[in-house]
Amino acid sequence: MKVRKAVIPAAGLGTRMLPATKTVPKEMLPLVDKPVIQYIIEEAVASGIEDILIVTNRAKSAMDDYFDYYPELETRLNQAGKDKELYAVRRAADLANIFYVRQKETKGLGHAIWRAKRFVGDEPFAVLLGDDIMRSSKPVTLQLVEAAEKYGSSALGVQQVSTEAISKYSSVQIGPLEDRIFSVFDMNEKPAPTEMFSNYAILGRYVLTPGIFEILENLKPGYGGEIQLTDGLRELCRVDRMVAVDFEGRRYDTGNLRGFLEATLDFALEHPETGAWLADYLKHRAAGLER
Repeated sequence: MKVRKAVIPAAGLGTRMLPATKTVPKEMLPLVDKPVIQYIIEEAVASGIEDILIVTNRAKSAMDDYFDYYPELETRLNQAGKDKELYAVRRAADLANIFYVRQKETKGLGHAIWRAKRFVGDEPFAVLLGDDIMRSSKPVTLQLVEAAEKYGSSALGVQQVSTEAISKYSSVQIGPLEDRIFSVFDMNEKPAPTEMFSNYAILGRYVLTPGIFEILENLKPGYGGEIQLTDGLRELCRVDRMVAVDFEGRRYDTGNLRGFLEATLDFALEHPETGAWLADYLKHRAAGLER
């Protein structure tokens, strides 16, 4: 079992980041010097992914343009001797084989994944949610790929969250398998604390077997009247092996303002062009000093 393909659902309306996302896709908001979705694609590539499908909608053509060549701009940069900028522009277009399909109706994450059926075929594939950026020494997707390939199964990226926060996520029922890897027996979408299986929540990364597509195709709407991926995974784990990986790394939910600002500050503090300046600025700001 070799994982070569990935799907990035990016068809959401970005309602948690309005009004900025009224005309700019939330995945294209700049995180220091790159759009959010580029970090996600870089993680997929670093995990051995060769082909990537982005599920979009009619308002997100900016992503198609970004990961394409821009001859006029590149010529101007070359003539101006701006080699660094030229490299950055071309690198974005050359990261991977990137394909697109539209989710023509907003029917939920499960429906968005189902739209990738023809692209995936009969292969296992990774799913990286377009809101979630992961920072880790080993790419989180690679951690899941290795577990999925070892056990010949689907794999879910999980971490523990507070009981108060579990209602924002999907809670999984698990049993120990090996260090940081568990067998998955059941799950539920956005449960109340009294309904949760555990404090382990699914957080933005999956490796799935193609059996999920038949399930999603016949799945009835669930939470919020949408086709929920969690409901499909619940059926899949009952007929096929599934593991959960308590991944090592920090997750940023850039689909909301606080998560986006946390990521912006952390990434900017580590960026060679902004780190020292920002640290000094924040120090003076905290002390109430003029700079």
